[in-house]
Amino acid sequence: MNFELIVFGGGTSGIAAAYIASKYGIKTLLVEKDDVLGGAMTRGLVMPSMKLDTSNINVEFYNDLQVFAKKYNANHKYIDNNDGWFNPELLKIIFDDMLSSVNTTVLFHCNPINIEYDTLTRLFNINLSNDMLSIYIDTTYIIDATSNGKIFKLLNCDFQNDTENMQAASLRFMISGINIDDFADWLEKFDKNRDVTTIDRTSKQIHLSTACTWDCSNGWALTPLFNKAVKNNDLEFEDTAYFQLFTVPAMCGTVNINAPRIILDEDESILDPFVYSRALLQGRERIYRLFKFCKKYLPGFENCYISHISDMLGVRESYRVKCKYTYKKDDIINNSNFSNIAFTSNYPIDVHSTTQGNDSLEFVTKTYKVPIETLISDKFDNLYAVGRIISAEFEAQAALRTQRNCFSMGEAAAKDILKKIKRG
Repeated sequence: MNFELIVFGGGTSGIAAAYIASKYGIKTLLVEKDDVLGGAMTRGLVMPSMKLDTSNINVEFYNDLQVFAKKYNANHKYIDNNDGWFNPELLKIIFDDMLSSVNTTVLFHCNPINIEYDTLTRLFNINLSNDMLSIYIDTTYIIDATSNGKIFKLLNCDFQNDTENMQAASLRFMISGINIDDFADWLEKFDKNRDVTTIDRTSKQIHLSTACTWDCSNGWALTPLFNKAVKNNDLEFEDTAYFQLFTVPAMCGTVNINAPRIILDEDESILDPFVYSRALLQGRERIYRLFKFCKKYLPGFENCYISHISDMLGVRESYRVKCKYTYKKDDIINNSNFSNIAFTSNYPIDVHSTTQGNDSLEFVTKTYKVPIETLISDKFDNLYAVGRIISAEFEAQAALRTQRNCFSMGEAAAKDILKKIKRG
């Protein structure tokens, strides 16, 4: 069996790559290890997609996603003009619909076992397995969107090794059965800081957002409630590390909570499978305490219940590959210029720490440019890396890892492959 392109990983960057490649006539196979597409957006419940300046470069996938989402009443444009508020459950159907519309072949529940490269034909021969059967497929191009660089590992490619730091992980969840009207009325009066708490009453469904962290220097309005809960033994102090709350489009009475933050020891890595497993246990334990906190301390939550817990940890940074160019923090700060731009962004350098007082958020003054060379392997011209494994230094990756950047990465890789196919 032969495909012109195989995309490994059906998360944000992989979906964009497969969709754009198929839309422009490339015979594409998308291989996903789980049973649903969307990765962090669906299984991870990560919403909304953060707003940023794309300079309208490689945003075709995102624009098409908006059109498909409207068909399912699955998105909302917030009062700050962020149109990235999506319903994570409906996105599972929407992504299927998008890929079906451009005839992408999708293989669920499959993993690559072995890859061989023929230097004469420039073909990758790949052994796929679904734990029951093995499949052998040839392809000319590969896009690795696996989030941990699985294809780069199988091909013995190099990875970045510039820091022992890692971003903190989280485990999101959703609470339903909330009287949003009561909560919105209370919250609007309780927190006057419109940089933190906002209420959107422009549609039939009230939307809102608020936040609180254990960094008290920001003067979070919700801090006294969290402190009271800790004093009353309703919460542990570490449960207060990070808390963001958003309403969900097409889910009346439901909020999506960006919490809890997973707390690890200094010598532990989320890449260790034992640590990862303990982190899941820790996360679900913290979720239940935070749920009870909301039910007891937040007006409108009296009859609420946990409706969904994320199926995956929210891991912000893990392995980063080495490509033709390694993107640097200085490239962001100095707005470095490049001849072949994959995408642009103005998202800040956003580092989440597992210890109090060590979070870092460095805003940028200009839209910065990221070259296509950050996505092309330094060993194989027909191997690409997209998503959080992008070739970047630690702090630069902390700015590039967001969903809309990942959409544009996947799209840029697909369009670069299209150019190469046309050149023959």
